Amino acid sequence: MKIDENDFFRNATLRICSSLDLEVAMCRAMQFLKDHMPADEMYLHLYEPGLGAMHTIAGATASEGRKMDRITPLPEEVRSRVAQFSGTAIINHPESEAGFKFMLGYYGRPDTSALVQLLEVEGQKLGAIVLLALGRDRFSENHARLFSLLKEPFAVALSNTLKHQEVLRLKDLMADDNRYLHRELLHLSGDEIIGADFGLKTVMNMVRQVAPLNSPVLLLGETGVGKDVIANAIHYSSPRKGGPFVKVNCGAIPETLLDSELFGHEKGAFTGALSQKRGRFERADKGTLFLDEIGELPPQAQVRMLRVLQYKELERVGGTTPISADIRLIAATNRNLEEMVGEKRFREDLWFRVNVFPIRISPLRERRGDIPALVHYFVVRKSRELKIQGGPPPLAPGVIDRLTAYDWPGNVRELENLVERALILSQGAPLTFEDLGEVKTETYPVAGPQAETLNLDAVISAHIRRVLEMTAGRVHGKEGAAELLGMNPSTLRYRMNQLRIPYGRKSAR
Repeated sequence: MKIDENDFFRNATLRICSSLDLEVAMCRAMQFLKDHMPADEMYLHLYEPGLGAMHTIAGATASEGRKMDRITPLPEEVRSRVAQFSGTAIINHPESEAGFKFMLGYYGRPDTSALVQLLEVEGQKLGAIVLLALGRDRFSENHARLFSLLKEPFAVALSNTLKHQEVLRLKDLMADDNRYLHRELLHLSGDEIIGADFGLKTVMNMVRQVAPLNSPVLLLGETGVGKDVIANAIHYSSPRKGGPFVKVNCGAIPETLLDSELFGHEKGAFTGALSQKRGRFERADKGTLFLDEIGELPPQAQVRMLRVLQYKELERVGGTTPISADIRLIAATNRNLEEMVGEKRFREDLWFRVNVFPIRISPLRERRGDIPALVHYFVVRKSRELKIQGGPPPLAPGVIDRLTAYDWPGNVRELENLVERALILSQGAPLTFEDLGEVKTETYPVAGPQAETLNLDAVISAHIRRVLEMTAGRVHGKEGAAELLGMNPSTLRYRMNQLRIPYGRKSAR
């Protein structure tokens, strides 16, 4: 039966332009299109040339539509093909089209036919609308002609939606501080894990497995990989999400104050204890306690912690009454605890307690495919935080390749800081990341009569580094750097953090 193209165009346009929510409009359009051509799914993609990626913002079937925010990194050969694409394309055999073969393989739909329509407004490429039908050879030239009629309605709908989103973004910038901080807290609590569908897929599968349980979790990974974000995700995906989530950086608390901070103290327990204090364990009751850098705990604190984990109760410093502590423990470290157990620097029984469910978080150099999505996320987020006028600036050509090639010794934290610095320096111009990989090296004094410097921090830093070389990076314990320097280990670690001196196994590299 021949279709009246004017009638087809009018009815489809009414549905496409029926809502500023693209996912709603696309669902209504799908309900109409399935009566005139094969139609199982439809997706709206924005091509982000600066990211070298495809940004999927909405999807729909005939039964539902959904908002999406998925960044798909594209190989170099696919990027060039996407950049050259124009008009309407019929793809009945995915293997014949490199870009489409990659996308279908990426999302697990290898035997699917597609109609792809480029969307433009005033000569500017916005993206593409893609109609999928399961199986091969599903679309004809007639289907392509009908679908091409919808190029302008979809382009107008997309343009209107993007402008509407810009209005909403500006409205969000004017929201009060409480609303803003609440939204940021949700992000930190695992509301969004960048790389959950790609480089961190295995990690997130493990998070989903362990989150509903009360088992201890040990997060392993280099500094800056996002162990705190994964800890948040575990807590806020667990039955304890309504309880407190208490974080402790074990390496940042001086050893003399550690017992009081973790377990609390009674009034008069020691000089300066002017009132009763609840410790972190007690404050985490019915919730989760996150112990970051657990490998930095001194031996005495390890003993007391083991008791809490075994018997679910604690005593405040100076107290005699046991206090129940119903907590779920998440620990994190960038050190090799098993090696520390062998060297008698970490209790074996505590190691068995915390190592029930270890999760290793890969460094950023091992999951480079996440970099485009992370850059997109940080550029948008930091632009909002810095209140940059005109919205996030674009990336300069070729930047994403340079970012992907870099080794990221500071991992995600380094990338986040680099994006913020680039935004501050850009003044609205495209982001170039010109200082990528530039490491400022200090000149340390050498032995001899000409070894002279006026910078006290440099002298102290050089001396600590020499002692660390003598101890193979060991800070704590017999013949460790702290003992040789005559310092408390916690005090030394605090000073090293200030001077940005790595410790543990990293200092021996």
